[in-house]
Amino acid sequence: MTRAARAIRRETNLGLTQAVHRNRAFSKAGVSERLFTAAFSGLVYPQIWEDPVVDMAALRLRPEDHVVTIASGGCNALSYLTANPARISAVDLNGAHVALGRLKLAALRHLPDHAAFFGFFGRPARPENVAAYDEIIRPHLDATSRAYWETRRLDGGRRISAFERGFYRYGLLGRFIGAGHWLARCYGCDLSAVLKARDLAEQRTIFEKELAPLFEKAFIRWLIRQPASLYGFGIPPAQYVALAGDGPGGMAAVLRHRLERLACGFPIRSNYFAWQAFGRAYDTAPDASLPPYLQAGNHAALLARAGRLDFRQQSMTEFLRESPAASVDAVILLDAQDWMTDADLTNLWTQITRAARPGARVIFRTAADERRLPGRVPDSILGAWDYAEEESRRLGEQDRSSIYGAFHLYRLASS
Repeated sequence: MTRAARAIRRETNLGLTQAVHRNRAFSKAGVSERLFTAAFSGLVYPQIWEDPVVDMAALRLRPEDHVVTIASGGCNALSYLTANPARISAVDLNGAHVALGRLKLAALRHLPDHAAFFGFFGRPARPENVAAYDEIIRPHLDATSRAYWETRRLDGGRRISAFERGFYRYGLLGRFIGAGHWLARCYGCDLSAVLKARDLAEQRTIFEKELAPLFEKAFIRWLIRQPASLYGFGIPPAQYVALAGDGPGGMAAVLRHRLERLACGFPIRSNYFAWQAFGRAYDTAPDASLPPYLQAGNHAALLARAGRLDFRQQSMTEFLRESPAASVDAVILLDAQDWMTDADLTNLWTQITRAARPGARVIFRTAADERRLPGRVPDSILGAWDYAEEESRRLGEQDRSSIYGAFHLYRLASS
């Protein structure tokens, strides 16, 4: 591992330690937190799992807006460019996600056309992708990100070689989904069968036949009760506790309901999240559902606006603290608040409120069906914001990723 790659991991570990560790190292909870930190220190999300179409409907982005978002896999940060905001700042504690975002930006700017860009990120299992990296993208990538992608894995291959082997099968979530497919096959179930359904009725039938029976297996129910087994889903210990208490059947009932909604809640042809979960790739049909940043009709606009997007390794709170007052119009927090203590939430919303311009919007998701903020952030801060309860519920029902309990939209109240 190069010095630059070690620096990325060190910075990632430091940020995660501050965000996740709440208990003594050798306590049961402390050990669980540190195991999660270790699991989360590399690439986690090869694809982000929040629906950008829902995000943009909530935010109603304007040409003058400055958007600040947690980067994650970078898909949504690029997709927001389709709404034509003035600036997007994508921040993340995880340096691997920043390296992925910068790779996407460099590829967007320098690959010759949409077909080449789509081949890299829409069909990332082709040898020509690595050749395109070496010949076209690499010279334009910053040194830190280049060091990340060229670091050797345990098998001797460079990390960038994942783009010739099926990139979406890598990362913590990619491997977690792969393990789920393997476990289902051990019980004679085919998770990909739902992708062959012709309508919602067939999707329901296949779910009941192939997927639902898995939740009755004793070993799977035992596995779900182990918090560490869901680290690959990006669920830290504190979030696991909240999620497990979200219904009378515990975590098994919650996961069954979320998987059912992913498999049956939307037409399979319109849901690229379902294709990633059940097929570990995007649909190959000419009219396939794709993230906005990969759609051919958006490519020219993204290319023209690429200079408005910046990725950096930093916490959201720190970035906002360094931002001028009244300089931010939209904030996307993903589910990061599920990790936070009351003090963390108060610090974050103090900085959001200070940096927010009149009319600012904040969106986030929660694993459980709960608001998170009332009673935890002081009224003197939260009182500056209006919660759009009905709109939040409606938009949450439209989120095709289907893995969260709730979607939330706050707007800065009129003075």
